Amino acid sequence: MTDPLFRENAYVKTCEARVLEITDQGGIILDRTVFYAASGGQPGDTGRLVMADGTAVTIADTVFAEDRTTVIHVPQEGQELPPVGSALAPELDWERRHKLMRMHTALHIICAVLKTKITGCQIGAEESRIDLNIPEPPERDAVQAAIQTAIDADMETSTEWITDAELDANPDLVKSMSVSPPRGSGQIRLVRIGEDFDLQPCGGTHVARTSEIGPVEVTKIENKGKLNRRIRIRFAS
Repeated sequence: MTDPLFRENAYVKTCEARVLEITDQGGIILDRTVFYAASGGQPGDTGRLVMADGTAVTIADTVFAEDRTTVIHVPQEGQELPPVGSALAPELDWERRHKLMRMHTALHIICAVLKTKITGCQIGAEESRIDLNIPEPPERDAVQAAIQTAIDADMETSTEWITDAELDANPDLVKSMSVSPPRGSGQIRLVRIGEDFDLQPCGGTHVARTSEIGPVEVTKIENKGKLNRRIRIRFAS
């Protein structure tokens, strides 16, 4: 099991860690990490693992093992891997991660603005999309104005934890129709925006305040089924 430092503080860019295992496929497992493992529509982090002598292993992706508690750092091919037991420092590609944090928080805002359920999403560093369960496509300019108003409100983004039983007693907290919150640990992580603007289970990384997202542009709203509308956004130039 890897200690996922990003769950408690998404702004930690590096840490001290030790190599626990090298998988049969060449993946690197550490005892703790700042790297987010791909899930919930958010890509895995990239960056490097810096050894004590200053050499580094470039990480091309980060994924979960089957147990969903072990984080695997996937190196670019052709590199010498660190030995098991060695100490190193994982360092994020922070510019990319911060863009993903801004985008992920913006998608939460879209869901809250339109007050509906999520049928899917794909988060990118430059462009993202969210699929929503709504019968008619909303008007693009109105959606963009509502999103930007929420962003500019400078609301705090925070996390809290509830038990599996508390989530069962409050099923409306779950906004995703395609992905269920991970269970088994006894606790579910919630992400809150503002005091009562939005609250939902999420394991991803987010900015501390909505104003940090900056200007966004709704580039397209598409019909993707009888009750499925896809909203695409990008950072405004």
